[in-house]
Amino acid sequence: MEKAMIDQTTIWQELGKITDPEIPVLTLVEMQVIRSVAVSEDGVKVVISPTFVGCPAMEHMKGEIRSVLAALGCENVSIETTFTPPWSTDMLEPEVKEKLRAFGIAPPPKNEGELVAVLQLPVACPFCNSTHTHLDSPFGATLCKQIYYCDNCRQSFERFKPI
Repeated sequence: MEKAMIDQTTIWQELGKITDPEIPVLTLVEMQVIRSVAVSEDGVKVVISPTFVGCPAMEHMKGEIRSVLAALGCENVSIETTFTPPWSTDMLEPEVKEKLRAFGIAPPPKNEGELVAVLQLPVACPFCNSTHTHLDSPFGATLCKQIYYCDNCRQSFERFKPI
């Protein structure tokens, strides 16, 4: 008996449950790490794009994708990495940025060209919304974050870097 192909909608729904290993409040689909899914008689091809070249979580994410697709019965899975177009925080939808803020991470502003100018913009504290904040460290727990301090509520917080 011939095996039925899994439809793309089901695959996207299941892939949409995989959380980002470094930002567990967001999924790989919400982060736009998973760029495309193609289903054919030969199998399933997933195209992904890391947030940073050399992202240490890439192999973990690929393993999660393979596990989800295997659970759906997909036997032949290929995962391709692309850097074109490069991943950017401008790909994040407003509701995704709000999830970051609610989680305690200051979301990145729109990067409309001049990164140096964007990095000089005030950063609102995700806890009290004050812009009386300052950069504590340009390097956070992961490559995509910085550490800020709020002078108003006296909380440290991470900011997702605008890239």
